[in-house]
Amino acid sequence: MKLGLHANVCAGFSLEETLSYCKGFNLQAIEMKTIGFPKMGHLDLEGLLAEKSSINRLEELLEKYNLFISALGCSGNHVHPDEKVRLPFQETFRKNILLAEKLGIGKVVTFSGCPGDSGSSLYPNWVTCPWPDDYLKILDYQWNDVLLPYWCSVAKFAREHGVQICFEMHPGFSVYNPETFLKLRDAAGENLGLNFDPSHLFWQGIDPVEVISRLGKYIHHVHLKDSYVDKKVVRFNGVLDTKHYKDVANRAWTFRTVGYGHSEEVWRDIISALRVAGYDYVLSIEHEDCLMSRDEGLKKAVDFIRPLLISDPAAEMWWA
Repeated sequence: MKLGLHANVCAGFSLEETLSYCKGFNLQAIEMKTIGFPKMGHLDLEGLLAEKSSINRLEELLEKYNLFISALGCSGNHVHPDEKVRLPFQETFRKNILLAEKLGIGKVVTFSGCPGDSGSSLYPNWVTCPWPDDYLKILDYQWNDVLLPYWCSVAKFAREHGVQICFEMHPGFSVYNPETFLKLRDAAGENLGLNFDPSHLFWQGIDPVEVISRLGKYIHHVHLKDSYVDKKVVRFNGVLDTKHYKDVANRAWTFRTVGYGHSEEVWRDIISALRVAGYDYVLSIEHEDCLMSRDEGLKKAVDFIRPLLISDPAAEMWWA
């Protein structure tokens, strides 16, 4: 396995500053965005698609810092009910697929998105319960009228260009757990895989190791991010929480640097489960810990996770 960086943490940096920062932690890979939530990125999407010289320059910089791009990140709501939001993003996502093909990366990380409750909606509507019956009608509309037609079409486009779409199971979007991922994948195609991020599973009460054991063959990219679950708040108020992320003292859960939400034993089990499942690609550190600066969070994450990596499969059979 290789250790990488999610470039979101380098907002405001130039492309070369971002690569230099990544290499400063002695990392091997970088996950790069072109647009999304938040709207920032380090890659000139249009320029890279139009000009060979732009690709040459990018390749030179990557070689200079001895890095490779593990995946393109293009996060947003593909099926937002407002077409002024939806249509530009859909076009950008298709261009990301073309760029991934052109760069020889073959992986684009994204979310499923979440539709509204009808064709006249203004905002997304994330359904979390089956009653009153109105909610089941909303789900029927979202999946059969919006999600499945869109993703079947986009998955076909991506297959034609040799690109794997890597979904992050994220609450607030229609694909937020293994069941909803499999529902979409079974309908839309085998090139829909996972960007596996344990932080979104921990607070839902989902066991990441159990998910890996069942869905490991679908995992094509991994984020390293932890979440701390405050049991006393959960016992009183449950895990669904709309308080601001910075309100750590009162929230049910908070994103943390790896090792600050769950123990080394838990992370050893996760990495070992990935290895058993055949995953031998990049673990991309995503820093969203509001209690640590960028530098401190990344240093602690690297120092914590590097000794746990399993990188030489041949060594596992030394006795044979």
